[in-house]
Amino acid sequence: MYKSKNIEDLENKKISNLLWQYAIPSIIGITVIALYNIIDSIYIGHGPNLGDHAIGGLGVVLPIMNLISGIGLLIGAGAATRVSLYLGKKDQQSAEKVVGNSFLLTIFLTSITVFGIYIYIDSILISIGATEETFPYAKEFLQYYLPGNIFLTLNIAFNSIMRASGYPKKSMYTMLIGVIANIIIAPIFIFIFNWGMKGAAIATTISMLIGVTVVMIHFFQKKHTLLFHWKRVRINANITWSIINIGFAPFFMQIAASLVIFFINNQLKKFGGSTAIEAYTIANRLTMVFIMILVGLTQGMQPIIGYNYGAKKMKRVKETLIYTIKVGVFIGFLGLLFGFFLPNWVVQPFNPSPNLAKEASIALQIMTVTLPLSGFQMVVSNFFQCIGKAILSFFLSMTRQFLVLIPSLFILPNFFNLNGIWLSIPLSDIISTILAVFFLIYQTYKLKSLYAI
Repeated sequence: MYKSKNIEDLENKKISNLLWQYAIPSIIGITVIALYNIIDSIYIGHGPNLGDHAIGGLGVVLPIMNLISGIGLLIGAGAATRVSLYLGKKDQQSAEKVVGNSFLLTIFLTSITVFGIYIYIDSILISIGATEETFPYAKEFLQYYLPGNIFLTLNIAFNSIMRASGYPKKSMYTMLIGVIANIIIAPIFIFIFNWGMKGAAIATTISMLIGVTVVMIHFFQKKHTLLFHWKRVRINANITWSIINIGFAPFFMQIAASLVIFFINNQLKKFGGSTAIEAYTIANRLTMVFIMILVGLTQGMQPIIGYNYGAKKMKRVKETLIYTIKVGVFIGFLGLLFGFFLPNWVVQPFNPSPNLAKEASIALQIMTVTLPLSGFQMVVSNFFQCIGKAILSFFLSMTRQFLVLIPSLFILPNFFNLNGIWLSIPLSDIISTILAVFFLIYQTYKLKSLYAI
């Protein structure tokens, strides 16, 4: 029986080489999201008449940005799965119906969300933690950022479809194009045109437009596996439901992330004011670079674990898991090195005031101290998803990002004031890691009883 090169690699290629083969495109593609936020923050920190409160304004709108990008994840994850299924069945027509349906569904859901935010923009910003100092910056950015979010959600959704149709590297390149465009355009609008927050938002919108244009051109070129046809652009109830049903999990995780930032910002507003929110904005953006790298790593692990587990090649499953854990912990240690031992150095590109630099450094040190544990926990959580233990995987992810973190945000500040908010993050990492170790030992014992590994 003929086996494709990819299948042969999954069965026989050295695990370390195989993991990087799959992980590097995912890491680069997903880290782009963190880079967008960092680039805007650095430019705004140096912008004329901007500074600390403007950075805080960016931090305030982050839950809204996460919510809207969640729409792209919702449709992208669901559509990619359906497209893969139909292409596997050689059903080109149904796959292209998914593409057309996804296009219209993305525009519809994004438009409704953006319109709703516009109507209640003032009350929303106040409710998610805007202070008197950060409110005008947050509002100005959001007013110019929101219209371009259709480009963002289409970019996320159709990049997922592109990967699913057999073009993972091209998907990575299209995401990089948007980042490079933002690096070039943003300083022109902020420094030369002196447009401030408006300039940062417009530059981001133009960058997203460039990125999605490149993506959509791909689907109009006949040489590619999957094509976009205007006649397929219609809502089909069955396709829509299947997309939403499959994509709900990543969408829910994105909503959970938005809620966490909502609670953090409001607690920071209460215990530390604008400076604390600004410090969190800087520390969170830097920490998210390493978290995104870990997410990309686990995505690279998925096909290797999934295929070999299905093929009952348990030694390769075990080898992949152990190697990925080592890499994940190492990445976490790199984050710890920069965040804990060099905090003053890594926050300086944001051009903070001395007071903000001090608070951001403290926040970064505390938030990154358990990054090695995050590396372990995220790999183990994803491992359970790969072997079909989706509920357990979801539980472990929620433990780290929500179930422990939210109560800690309201309990610890009563004892440690502002530092209690920072401490809630490593505490959730510690507890979720303990649970991950327990479930990994238990699951390994079960596997040993079924297979000789």
